[in-house]
Amino acid sequence: MTFVLIVITAVTAGWALFARGLERGHVRAPVLLVLTGVVTGVFTHSQIAVTLNSEIAQHVAEVILAVLLFVDATELPGGRLFGNDPGATVRTLLVALPLSLAAVVLLGSLMLPDLPAVILLIIACIIVPTDFAPAETLVRDTRIAARVRDVLNVESGYNDGIISPVFLFALILAGSTAQAQTPAQALGTAVPFAVKALAVGVALGSLLAWLMTTADRRQWMTGQSRRILVLVTPLLVYTVTVAAGGNGFVAAFVCGIAFRYVRQTPARRHESYVPDASDFRLVEDTSSIMTMCMWFFFGNATVLALSEGVDVPTLMLCLAALTVVRVGPILFAFLGSDFTRRERLMIGALGPRGTTSIVFGLLAFNALPDGPSADTALYAMTITVLGSVLLHGLGSTPLARLLTAPVPVPASPVSPGKLR
Repeated sequence: MTFVLIVITAVTAGWALFARGLERGHVRAPVLLVLTGVVTGVFTHSQIAVTLNSEIAQHVAEVILAVLLFVDATELPGGRLFGNDPGATVRTLLVALPLSLAAVVLLGSLMLPDLPAVILLIIACIIVPTDFAPAETLVRDTRIAARVRDVLNVESGYNDGIISPVFLFALILAGSTAQAQTPAQALGTAVPFAVKALAVGVALGSLLAWLMTTADRRQWMTGQSRRILVLVTPLLVYTVTVAAGGNGFVAAFVCGIAFRYVRQTPARRHESYVPDASDFRLVEDTSSIMTMCMWFFFGNATVLALSEGVDVPTLMLCLAALTVVRVGPILFAFLGSDFTRRERLMIGALGPRGTTSIVFGLLAFNALPDGPSADTALYAMTITVLGSVLLHGLGSTPLARLLTAPVPVPASPVSPGKLR
Protein backbone atom coordinates (compact mmCIF):
# COMPACT_ATOMS: atom_id res chain seq x y z
CA MET A 1 0.00 0.00 0.00
CA THR A 2 2.91 2.34 0.74
CA PHE A 3 4.23 1.79 -2.77
CA VAL A 4 0.80 2.54 -4.25
CA LEU A 5 0.49 5.80 -2.31
CA ILE A 6 3.97 6.90 -3.37
CA VAL A 7 3.20 6.28 -7.04
CA ILE A 8 -0.23 7.97 -7.00
CA THR A 9 0.91 11.03 -5.05
CA ALA A 10 4.13 11.45 -7.06
CA VAL A 11 2.34 11.31 -10.42
CA THR A 12 -0.43 13.60 -9.17
CA ALA A 13 2.15 16.10 -7.91
CA GLY A 14 3.95 15.98 -11.26
CA TRP A 15 0.71 16.60 -13.12
CA ALA A 16 -0.16 19.50 -10.80
CA LEU A 17 3.21 21.18 -11.44
CA PHE A 18 2.82 21.08 -15.22
CA ALA A 19 -1.00 20.99 -15.54
CA ARG A 20 -1.29 24.08 -17.75
CA GLY A 21 1.19 22.86 -20.34
CA LEU A 22 -0.12 19.29 -20.27
CA GLU A 23 -3.70 20.45 -20.82
CA ARG A 24 -2.59 22.50 -23.81
CA GLY A 25 -1.38 19.21 -25.25
CA HIS A 26 -4.74 17.60 -24.28
CA VAL A 27 -3.03 15.37 -21.69
CA ARG A 28 -5.21 15.37 -18.60
CA ALA A 29 -4.70 13.73 -15.21
CA PRO A 30 -6.87 10.65 -15.99
CA VAL A 31 -4.67 9.77 -18.97
CA LEU A 32 -1.47 10.02 -16.89
CA LEU A 33 -2.93 8.01 -14.01
CA VAL A 34 -4.21 5.29 -16.36
CA LEU A 35 -0.79 4.98 -18.00
CA THR A 36 0.86 4.88 -14.58
CA GLY A 37 -1.56 2.19 -13.43
CA VAL A 38 -0.90 0.11 -16.55
CA VAL A 39 2.89 0.34 -16.16
CA THR A 40 2.65 -0.47 -12.45
CA GLY A 41 0.33 -3.38 -13.19
CA VAL A 42 2.75 -4.83 -15.75
CA PHE A 43 5.75 -4.68 -13.41
CA THR A 44 3.83 -5.96 -10.36
CA HIS A 45 2.06 -8.66 -12.36
CA SER A 46 -1.36 -7.20 -11.41
CA GLN A 47 -0.82 -7.90 -7.70
CA ILE A 48 -2.38 -4.52 -6.84
CA ALA A 49 -5.43 -5.16 -9.01
CA VAL A 50 -6.08 -8.50 -7.29
CA THR A 51 -6.70 -6.60 -4.03
CA LEU A 52 -9.63 -4.83 -5.72
CA ASN A 53 -11.72 -7.96 -5.19
CA SER A 54 -12.04 -7.39 -1.45
CA GLU A 55 -14.58 -6.05 0.99
CA ILE A 56 -12.41 -3.05 1.87
CA ALA A 57 -12.00 -2.08 -1.78
CA GLN A 58 -15.76 -2.38 -2.26
CA HIS A 59 -16.51 -0.03 0.66
CA VAL A 60 -13.95 2.50 -0.58
CA ALA A 61 -15.51 2.43 -4.05
CA GLU A 62 -18.96 2.94 -2.54
CA VAL A 63 -17.86 6.00 -0.55
CA ILE A 64 -16.14 7.48 -3.61
CA LEU A 65 -19.28 7.00 -5.71
CA ALA A 66 -21.45 8.61 -3.02
CA VAL A 67 -19.23 11.72 -2.99
CA LEU A 68 -19.14 11.87 -6.80
CA LEU A 69 -22.94 11.60 -7.03
CA PHE A 70 -23.31 14.44 -4.53
CA VAL A 71 -20.85 16.63 -6.46
CA ASP A 72 -22.57 15.86 -9.78
CA ALA A 73 -25.93 16.92 -8.33
CA THR A 74 -24.51 20.24 -7.08
CA GLU A 75 -22.82 21.19 -10.35
CA LEU A 76 -25.87 21.88 -12.50
CA PRO A 77 -25.39 24.87 -14.84
CA GLY A 78 -26.51 28.08 -13.20
CA GLY A 79 -27.97 26.07 -10.33
CA ARG A 80 -31.02 25.19 -12.44
CA LEU A 81 -32.58 21.87 -11.60
CA PHE A 82 -32.84 20.66 -15.21
CA GLY A 83 -30.36 22.96 -16.93
CA ASN A 84 -31.14 25.75 -19.36
CA ASP A 85 -33.24 23.48 -21.61
CA PRO A 86 -35.45 21.13 -19.54
CA GLY A 87 -36.98 19.65 -22.70
CA ALA A 88 -33.58 18.52 -23.96
CA THR A 89 -32.80 17.09 -20.52
CA VAL A 90 -36.00 15.02 -20.60
CA ARG A 91 -35.18 13.75 -24.09
CA THR A 92 -31.68 12.71 -23.05
CA LEU A 93 -32.40 11.16 -19.65
CA LEU A 94 -35.91 9.75 -19.98
CA VAL A 95 -35.85 8.66 -23.63
CA ALA A 96 -32.29 8.14 -24.89
CA LEU A 97 -30.89 6.69 -21.64
CA PRO A 98 -33.46 3.87 -21.26
CA LEU A 99 -33.17 3.10 -24.97
CA SER A 100 -29.39 2.81 -24.65
CA LEU A 101 -29.72 0.43 -21.70
CA ALA A 102 -32.23 -1.68 -23.61
CA ALA A 103 -30.06 -1.71 -26.73
CA VAL A 104 -27.02 -2.97 -24.79
CA VAL A 105 -29.10 -5.75 -23.22
CA LEU A 106 -30.53 -6.71 -26.62
CA LEU A 107 -27.14 -6.70 -28.38
CA GLY A 108 -25.61 -8.54 -25.45
CA SER A 109 -28.18 -11.31 -25.70
CA LEU A 110 -27.06 -11.83 -29.30
CA MET A 111 -23.29 -11.48 -28.74
CA LEU A 112 -23.07 -13.11 -25.29
CA PRO A 113 -25.90 -15.67 -25.27
CA ASP A 114 -24.43 -17.58 -22.32
CA LEU A 115 -24.93 -14.66 -19.92
CA PRO A 116 -28.30 -14.18 -18.15
CA ALA A 117 -30.31 -11.07 -18.99
CA VAL A 118 -29.77 -9.65 -15.50
CA ILE A 119 -25.98 -9.78 -15.96
CA LEU A 120 -26.38 -8.00 -19.29
CA LEU A 121 -28.42 -5.33 -17.50
CA ILE A 122 -25.59 -4.91 -14.97
CA ILE A 123 -23.10 -4.56 -17.82
CA ALA A 124 -25.38 -2.01 -19.50
CA CYS A 125 -25.50 0.04 -16.29
CA ILE A 126 -21.69 -0.03 -16.24
CA ILE A 127 -20.93 0.99 -19.81
CA VAL A 128 -23.80 3.39 -20.63
CA PRO A 129 -23.55 6.34 -18.15
CA THR A 130 -21.45 9.29 -19.33
CA ASP A 131 -18.83 11.12 -17.30
CA PHE A 132 -16.65 14.01 -18.46
CA ALA A 133 -13.61 13.20 -16.29
CA PRO A 134 -11.51 11.96 -19.26
CA ALA A 135 -12.67 14.81 -21.54
CA GLU A 136 -13.44 17.77 -19.28
CA THR A 137 -12.23 20.25 -21.91
CA LEU A 138 -15.24 19.36 -24.07
CA VAL A 139 -17.70 21.15 -21.79
CA ARG A 140 -15.50 24.25 -21.92
CA ASP A 141 -14.84 24.18 -25.67
CA THR A 142 -16.50 27.32 -27.03
CA ARG A 143 -16.48 25.89 -30.54
CA ILE A 144 -19.27 23.59 -29.38
CA ALA A 145 -22.68 25.26 -29.18
CA ALA A 146 -23.50 26.40 -25.64
CA ARG A 147 -26.77 24.48 -25.52
CA VAL A 148 -25.02 21.28 -26.60
CA ARG A 149 -22.51 21.70 -23.77
CA ASP A 150 -25.38 22.40 -21.37
CA VAL A 151 -27.21 19.19 -22.35
CA LEU A 152 -24.03 17.12 -22.02
CA ASN A 153 -23.19 18.65 -18.65
CA VAL A 154 -26.66 18.07 -17.19
CA GLU A 155 -26.78 14.53 -18.59
CA SER A 156 -23.43 13.58 -17.05
CA GLY A 157 -24.60 14.98 -13.73
CA TYR A 158 -27.90 13.11 -13.65
CA ASN A 159 -27.49 9.81 -15.49
CA ASP A 160 -25.38 8.04 -12.87
CA GLY A 161 -27.89 9.01 -10.17
CA ILE A 162 -30.72 7.65 -12.32
CA ILE A 163 -28.90 4.43 -13.22
CA SER A 164 -27.62 3.61 -9.72
CA PRO A 165 -30.97 2.24 -8.42
CA VAL A 166 -31.34 0.16 -11.59
CA PHE A 167 -27.79 -1.12 -11.11
CA LEU A 168 -28.42 -2.09 -7.48
CA PHE A 169 -31.76 -3.69 -8.40
CA ALA A 170 -29.95 -5.81 -11.01
CA LEU A 171 -27.29 -6.82 -8.46
CA ILE A 172 -29.99 -7.91 -6.01
CA LEU A 173 -31.78 -9.83 -8.77
CA ALA A 174 -28.49 -11.53 -9.64
CA GLY A 175 -28.34 -12.83 -6.08
CA SER A 176 -25.26 -10.88 -5.00
CA THR A 177 -26.55 -9.21 -1.84
CA ALA A 178 -29.84 -11.03 -1.24
CA GLN A 179 -31.44 -14.36 -2.01
CA ALA A 180 -33.79 -12.80 -4.56
CA GLN A 181 -34.96 -15.38 -7.08
CA THR A 182 -37.52 -13.40 -9.09
CA PRO A 183 -37.82 -9.80 -10.35
CA ALA A 184 -40.75 -9.27 -7.96
CA GLN A 185 -38.64 -10.34 -4.98
CA ALA A 186 -35.75 -8.16 -6.11
CA LEU A 187 -38.10 -5.22 -6.65
CA GLY A 188 -39.59 -5.80 -3.22
CA THR A 189 -36.08 -5.45 -1.80
CA ALA A 190 -35.00 -2.50 -3.93
CA VAL A 191 -38.09 -0.29 -3.58
CA PRO A 192 -37.80 0.14 0.21
CA PHE A 193 -34.11 0.93 -0.29
CA ALA A 194 -35.03 3.70 -2.73
CA VAL A 195 -37.87 5.10 -0.60
CA LYS A 196 -35.65 5.36 2.47
CA ALA A 197 -32.94 6.94 0.33
CA LEU A 198 -35.27 9.60 -1.03
CA ALA A 199 -36.56 10.43 2.45
CA VAL A 200 -33.12 10.63 4.09
CA GLY A 201 -31.51 12.45 1.15
CA VAL A 202 -34.15 15.16 0.92
CA ALA A 203 -34.50 15.57 4.69
CA LEU A 204 -30.82 15.70 5.61
CA GLY A 205 -29.79 17.65 2.49
CA SER A 206 -32.43 20.33 3.08
CA LEU A 207 -31.82 20.44 6.84
CA LEU A 208 -28.04 20.78 6.59
CA ALA A 209 -28.34 23.45 3.89
CA TRP A 210 -30.87 25.43 5.97
CA LEU A 211 -28.71 25.15 9.10
CA MET A 212 -25.68 26.26 7.09
CA THR A 213 -27.51 29.30 5.72
CA THR A 214 -28.84 30.24 9.16
CA ALA A 215 -25.45 29.87 10.84
CA ASP A 216 -23.77 31.77 8.03
CA ARG A 217 -26.19 34.69 8.31
CA ARG A 218 -25.45 34.92 12.04
CA GLN A 219 -21.73 34.76 11.32
CA TRP A 220 -21.19 31.60 13.33
CA MET A 221 -19.16 29.97 10.54
CA THR A 222 -15.82 30.54 8.90
CA GLY A 223 -14.94 29.95 5.27
CA GLN A 224 -13.10 26.77 6.22
CA SER A 225 -15.96 25.42 8.35
CA ARG A 226 -18.44 25.97 5.49
CA ARG A 227 -16.25 24.00 3.11
CA ILE A 228 -15.79 21.20 5.64
CA LEU A 229 -19.56 20.98 6.24
CA VAL A 230 -20.18 20.62 2.50
CA LEU A 231 -17.53 17.88 2.34
CA VAL A 232 -18.94 15.80 5.21
CA THR A 233 -22.56 16.17 4.06
CA PRO A 234 -22.50 13.34 1.46
CA LEU A 235 -20.53 11.11 3.83
CA LEU A 236 -23.05 11.69 6.63
CA VAL A 237 -26.04 11.14 4.38
CA TYR A 238 -24.55 7.99 2.85
CA THR A 239 -23.69 6.38 6.19
CA VAL A 240 -27.03 7.29 7.80
CA THR A 241 -28.95 5.90 4.83
CA VAL A 242 -26.98 2.64 4.79
CA ALA A 243 -27.49 2.28 8.55
CA ALA A 244 -31.24 2.76 8.00
CA GLY A 245 -31.26 0.06 5.32
CA GLY A 246 -31.56 2.42 2.36
CA ASN A 247 -29.76 3.05 -0.93
CA GLY A 248 -26.82 5.30 -0.02
CA PHE A 249 -26.09 6.22 -3.64
CA VAL A 250 -29.57 7.51 -4.35
CA ALA A 251 -29.55 9.35 -1.02
CA ALA A 252 -26.24 11.09 -1.79
CA PHE A 253 -27.49 12.17 -5.21
CA VAL A 254 -30.86 13.45 -3.95
CA CYS A 255 -29.09 15.14 -1.05
CA GLY A 256 -26.91 17.07 -3.50
CA ILE A 257 -29.96 18.34 -5.39
CA ALA A 258 -31.77 19.35 -2.19
CA PHE A 259 -28.67 20.90 -0.64
CA ARG A 260 -27.90 23.08 -3.67
CA TYR A 261 -31.55 24.10 -4.09
CA VAL A 262 -31.98 25.22 -0.47
CA ARG A 263 -28.63 27.00 -0.44
CA GLN A 264 -29.62 29.03 -3.50
CA THR A 265 -33.11 29.92 -2.24
CA PRO A 266 -32.03 33.35 -0.89
CA ALA A 267 -30.50 34.27 -4.25
CA ARG A 268 -33.71 33.29 -6.09
CA ARG A 269 -35.69 35.49 -3.69
CA HIS A 270 -33.32 38.40 -4.39
CA GLU A 271 -32.33 38.64 -0.74
CA SER A 272 -29.17 40.45 0.29
CA TYR A 273 -27.55 37.22 1.50
CA VAL A 274 -25.88 35.26 -1.31
CA PRO A 275 -24.10 31.92 -0.68
CA ASP A 276 -20.38 31.81 -1.43
CA ALA A 277 -19.68 29.70 -4.52
CA SER A 278 -16.33 28.69 -3.02
CA ASP A 279 -18.15 26.58 -0.40
CA PHE A 280 -18.12 23.65 -2.84
CA ARG A 281 -14.45 23.88 -3.81
CA LEU A 282 -13.15 21.54 -1.08
CA VAL A 283 -15.60 18.74 -1.91
CA GLU A 284 -14.91 19.24 -5.63
CA ASP A 285 -11.14 19.06 -5.10
CA THR A 286 -11.55 16.04 -2.83
CA SER A 287 -13.65 14.27 -5.43
CA SER A 288 -10.99 15.07 -8.04
CA ILE A 289 -8.31 13.41 -5.92
CA MET A 290 -10.58 10.40 -5.37
CA THR A 291 -11.14 10.25 -9.11
CA MET A 292 -7.39 10.26 -9.78
CA CYS A 293 -6.96 7.29 -7.45
CA MET A 294 -9.73 5.44 -9.27
CA TRP A 295 -8.03 6.06 -12.61
CA PHE A 296 -4.79 4.57 -11.27
CA PHE A 297 -6.56 1.42 -10.09
CA PHE A 298 -8.38 1.31 -13.40
CA GLY A 299 -5.00 1.11 -15.13
CA ASN A 300 -4.12 -1.84 -12.91
CA ALA A 301 -7.47 -3.47 -13.57
CA THR A 302 -6.83 -3.07 -17.31
CA VAL A 303 -3.72 -5.26 -17.07
CA LEU A 304 -5.64 -7.84 -15.03
CA ALA A 305 -8.65 -7.88 -17.38
CA LEU A 306 -6.57 -8.14 -20.56
CA SER A 307 -4.18 -10.75 -19.19
CA GLU A 308 -6.52 -13.55 -20.30
CA GLY A 309 -6.61 -12.32 -23.89
CA VAL A 310 -9.21 -10.53 -26.02
CA ASP A 311 -12.88 -11.45 -25.75
CA VAL A 312 -14.10 -10.43 -29.20
CA PRO A 313 -17.90 -10.49 -28.53
CA THR A 314 -17.54 -8.32 -25.40
CA LEU A 315 -15.14 -6.05 -27.25
CA MET A 316 -17.67 -5.53 -30.05
CA LEU A 317 -20.45 -4.85 -27.52
CA CYS A 318 -18.34 -2.17 -25.83
CA LEU A 319 -17.44 -0.53 -29.13
CA ALA A 320 -21.14 -0.48 -30.02
CA ALA A 321 -21.93 1.14 -26.65
CA LEU A 322 -19.46 3.93 -27.39
CA THR A 323 -20.83 4.57 -30.88
CA VAL A 324 -24.12 3.42 -32.40
CA VAL A 325 -25.82 2.45 -29.12
CA ARG A 326 -25.14 5.97 -27.88
CA VAL A 327 -25.74 7.93 -31.09
CA GLY A 328 -28.86 6.09 -32.28
CA PRO A 329 -31.03 6.68 -29.17
CA ILE A 330 -29.91 10.32 -28.99
CA LEU A 331 -30.91 10.94 -32.62
CA PHE A 332 -34.26 9.26 -32.00
CA ALA A 333 -34.89 11.16 -28.75
CA PHE A 334 -34.27 14.54 -30.41
CA LEU A 335 -36.63 13.97 -33.33
CA GLY A 336 -38.92 16.99 -33.62
CA SER A 337 -36.64 19.23 -31.52
CA ASP A 338 -35.14 22.50 -32.73
CA PHE A 339 -31.62 21.08 -32.44
CA THR A 340 -29.85 20.90 -35.79
CA ARG A 341 -28.71 17.57 -37.18
CA ARG A 342 -25.09 18.48 -36.41
CA GLU A 343 -25.95 19.38 -32.81
CA ARG A 344 -27.82 16.11 -32.32
CA LEU A 345 -24.86 14.18 -33.70
CA MET A 346 -22.50 16.06 -31.37
CA ILE A 347 -24.61 15.18 -28.31
CA GLY A 348 -24.51 11.54 -29.36
CA ALA A 349 -20.84 11.38 -30.27
CA LEU A 350 -19.50 13.35 -27.29
CA GLY A 351 -20.46 10.91 -24.56
CA PRO A 352 -17.30 9.89 -22.66
CA ARG A 353 -17.26 7.18 -20.00
CA GLY A 354 -15.27 7.60 -16.82
CA THR A 355 -15.32 7.30 -13.06
CA THR A 356 -18.94 6.15 -12.76
CA SER A 357 -18.29 3.20 -15.07
CA ILE A 358 -15.11 2.33 -13.16
CA VAL A 359 -16.86 2.34 -9.77
CA PHE A 360 -19.88 0.40 -11.05
CA GLY A 361 -17.54 -2.11 -12.70
CA LEU A 362 -15.51 -2.63 -9.53
CA LEU A 363 -18.68 -2.95 -7.43
CA ALA A 364 -20.07 -5.58 -9.81
CA PHE A 365 -16.73 -7.43 -9.86
CA ASN A 366 -16.79 -7.60 -6.05
CA ALA A 367 -20.51 -8.28 -5.59
CA LEU A 368 -21.05 -10.97 -8.22
CA PRO A 369 -19.92 -14.54 -7.52
CA ASP A 370 -16.51 -15.43 -8.98
CA GLY A 371 -16.88 -16.69 -12.50
CA PRO A 372 -17.74 -15.59 -16.05
CA SER A 373 -20.29 -12.97 -14.95
CA ALA A 374 -17.89 -11.06 -12.69
CA ASP A 375 -15.02 -11.38 -15.17
CA THR A 376 -17.15 -10.16 -18.08
CA ALA A 377 -18.39 -7.16 -16.06
CA LEU A 378 -14.80 -6.15 -15.25
CA TYR A 379 -13.68 -6.73 -18.83
CA ALA A 380 -16.59 -4.70 -20.27
CA MET A 381 -15.83 -1.81 -17.92
CA THR A 382 -12.16 -1.91 -18.85
CA ILE A 383 -12.67 -1.95 -22.61
CA THR A 384 -15.37 0.74 -22.56
CA VAL A 385 -13.48 3.21 -20.38
CA LEU A 386 -10.18 2.56 -22.15
CA GLY A 387 -11.85 3.11 -25.51
CA SER A 388 -13.45 6.30 -24.20
CA VAL A 389 -10.09 7.61 -22.95
CA LEU A 390 -8.70 7.17 -26.47
CA LEU A 391 -11.79 8.43 -28.30
CA HIS A 392 -13.01 11.21 -26.02
CA GLY A 393 -9.83 12.01 -24.09
CA LEU A 394 -6.91 12.04 -26.52
CA GLY A 395 -9.28 12.44 -29.47
CA SER A 396 -11.60 15.04 -27.92
CA THR A 397 -10.21 18.03 -29.79
CA PRO A 398 -10.13 16.41 -33.27
CA LEU A 399 -13.62 15.03 -32.63
CA ALA A 400 -14.96 18.42 -31.58
CA ARG A 401 -13.32 20.06 -34.60
CA LEU A 402 -14.82 17.45 -36.92
CA LEU A 403 -18.34 17.92 -35.57
CA THR A 404 -18.24 21.70 -35.24
CA ALA A 405 -20.00 23.64 -37.97
CA PRO A 406 -17.46 25.26 -40.32
CA VAL A 407 -17.16 29.01 -40.15
CA PRO A 408 -18.36 30.50 -43.44
CA VAL A 409 -15.62 32.22 -45.41
CA PRO A 410 -16.67 35.68 -46.65
CA ALA A 411 -16.72 36.02 -50.41
CA SER A 412 -13.85 38.05 -51.81
CA PRO A 413 -14.89 41.34 -53.37
CA VAL A 414 -15.26 41.26 -57.12
CA SER A 415 -13.40 43.96 -59.04
CA PRO A 416 -15.40 46.18 -61.41
CA GLY A 417 -13.47 44.81 -64.32
CA LYS A 418 -14.76 41.30 -63.67
CA LEU A 419 -18.35 42.51 -63.68
CA ARG A 420 -18.14 43.49 -67.32
